[in-house]
Amino acid sequence: MVIGPNGVGKSNLLEAVELLGSLRSHRSSTDQDLISWDQDRALLRATANDSEQLQLELRRKGGRQAHRNKKPLLRQLDLIGPLRCVGFSALDLELVRGEPLLRRNWLDRVIQQLEPVYADLISRFGKLLRQRSQIWRQWQHFPVEGRDALLDAFDIQMALVSTRIHRRRSRALKHLQPLAAAWQERLSNSKEHIELSYLPGSLLEGSEEEESWRLSIEQQLLEQRTNEERLGRCKVGPHRDEVDFLLNGVAARRFGSAGQQRTFVLALKLAELELVEELFGEPPILLLDDVLAELDQNRQLLLLDAVGETHQCLVSATHLEAFEGDWQRQSQVLEAEFLRSM
Repeated sequence: MVIGPNGVGKSNLLEAVELLGSLRSHRSSTDQDLISWDQDRALLRATANDSEQLQLELRRKGGRQAHRNKKPLLRQLDLIGPLRCVGFSALDLELVRGEPLLRRNWLDRVIQQLEPVYADLISRFGKLLRQRSQIWRQWQHFPVEGRDALLDAFDIQMALVSTRIHRRRSRALKHLQPLAAAWQERLSNSKEHIELSYLPGSLLEGSEEEESWRLSIEQQLLEQRTNEERLGRCKVGPHRDEVDFLLNGVAARRFGSAGQQRTFVLALKLAELELVEELFGEPPILLLDDVLAELDQNRQLLLLDAVGETHQCLVSATHLEAFEGDWQRQSQVLEAEFLRSM
């Protein structure tokens, strides 16, 4: 437990653990924002499971460099495993309130925890989508006789990658749904029920087998070419996916209170933690950044009782008063003053 006033770096410490555990930050999508203004690099180090030495160097020029047990890694993804973690902060409230992109990114982070190579699929699709958009911008410069063949080749690749992303997102949500619903009921004292619905950006016809979905998406890409040429953007694929969050049968983003929305996001995070533990046999570290804000006292106590039973938690807070009994006795408490000079 890290205790201290606002602005001393408590969130930075939790973010560093998140970066070493998942290679991603929930606060920024660019490494430039994670490096001190007067520095050319940032260096993160940790020891996991008493023996695994992890290091991640962020550089303004030259990209990242990861080391594991002092050996440089050819792939950053090989750093994932010894320090699995699930994080929650106030910014995660945007999962409920914000745009579909945030929910897609959250789901992608969950899947990457379970299957690190999934990041390659997302990267491939992003490149294909950008290249496809560039084709439409330069459409007049392509020979007329070669246009259909070029788009056919893109359709084949995009349909395959899209199918694999759709299948993994759909499968992950099906696993998360019962776990998240159980946590929401527990944290709300059985007063609230939640549902997670996958709304794919493609019309997925037939069974969930790769071949049927791939052929369906390929046909949709072909049929929408006229509109795509007019609009200049692709309207079929996982980049248009949405995840619908329902609270007691209504949209959580519109009708949930701040406390209910925060509990909803906590239920999602705890479901993620439980799913990772089921698959790998070891619970991830739970990162809770000022998590008690906006929760009423009853929900605070339910949360602390739930996560304090079996999970290793790294918690930031401005004071200790909310953490009573066993939490204070069993926790190692660090004052955040030392972070001022880092």
